[in-house]
Amino acid sequence: MSEDSLSRDEIAELLKSMDSGDKKKAPAKPKAPMAAALANDLESKAEELLSGMKSNGPRQRILAYDFKRPERVGKEQMRALQSLHEGFARNFGASISAVLRTIVESKLISVDQLTYSEFVYSLEVPACFNLLRPNPLDGHWILDLSPSIIYPIIDRMLGGTMGGDSSLKRPLSEIELRLTSRITNTFLRDLADAWSGTIQLDIETERIESNPLLVQIVPPNEVVILISFELIMGKSRGMLNLCVPFNTIERIGSKLTNNAWTGYASSRSSDKTQQQIRKLIDKSRVEMVVNLARSTIQAIDLFELQVGDVIATEKDIHSPLEIQIAGVHKFNGKAGTFKGKKAIEIVNAVDANGDPI
Repeated sequence: MSEDSLSRDEIAELLKSMDSGDKKKAPAKPKAPMAAALANDLESKAEELLSGMKSNGPRQRILAYDFKRPERVGKEQMRALQSLHEGFARNFGASISAVLRTIVESKLISVDQLTYSEFVYSLEVPACFNLLRPNPLDGHWILDLSPSIIYPIIDRMLGGTMGGDSSLKRPLSEIELRLTSRITNTFLRDLADAWSGTIQLDIETERIESNPLLVQIVPPNEVVILISFELIMGKSRGMLNLCVPFNTIERIGSKLTNNAWTGYASSRSSDKTQQQIRKLIDKSRVEMVVNLARSTIQAIDLFELQVGDVIATEKDIHSPLEIQIAGVHKFNGKAGTFKGKKAIEIVNAVDANGDPI
């Protein structure tokens, strides 16, 4: 046997000594130099491991990583995208208000990263699913328009009172698609303007689908950025979702910083812009209704109504009248006459709950 190797008895005695933690129980027989070094190294590592386990100091936090949802977009890039699209939402709200000649509120709801399959399965069917080509970038983007806001918009464009049926569950007709293209073109024009601080985009619609499952622009597990907006027009509201696969903007990722959007975001709230918006909507017509009182009667009384009958209500004669603008309670007032005609004097404005401001 080599002089530097351990015998079976020496190995058993060494393991027994490490288990008991008693260093004094080492074998009396002198070890070879290599054996002694190996034993000392094993003992020192064991002591170091045990002392680390027994230490009361702070432990390193271990975070779980989900390989199905990799976080490919950095926090700084997400903040930059949110800042960009907050400014875009304000600008788009002004543009669509001018197109529809009524007040439309547009606001950014969220900027999230998820997989493409999660995005597709979260959509309504049928949908207004616009496949976009963001030249000169590679790949495709997607713009999804919710039926709950598209049908009221179409109703408004055809001269209605924004009371379109938002519960319809059918694909858009050819005529409705032509009308909707005015909204999508406005959206894409303002979106390209918003991105102009980083890259000049020419965004065009390649086709429109009603079933999202028929369109697969990236693999199901590919990471996409979902940018969600809400449109509010009178009593109607609905979502617009912009889906941006990360691989389409990965090569310009270094340009996605908060500093890139500062100028754009601040310029949209300038006095000049506000004057232009006001000029566009100044001639818009809105319906104003004054509610004198409300009451309920039985059907038998309704059938017996005759000319000259008086219907009593529970509203006090000194209570203010409710003034509605486009179906929304905005002011309180009192009735009177002005130059020989019936008139309403506005007493105060009200908040969303109908309480005086």
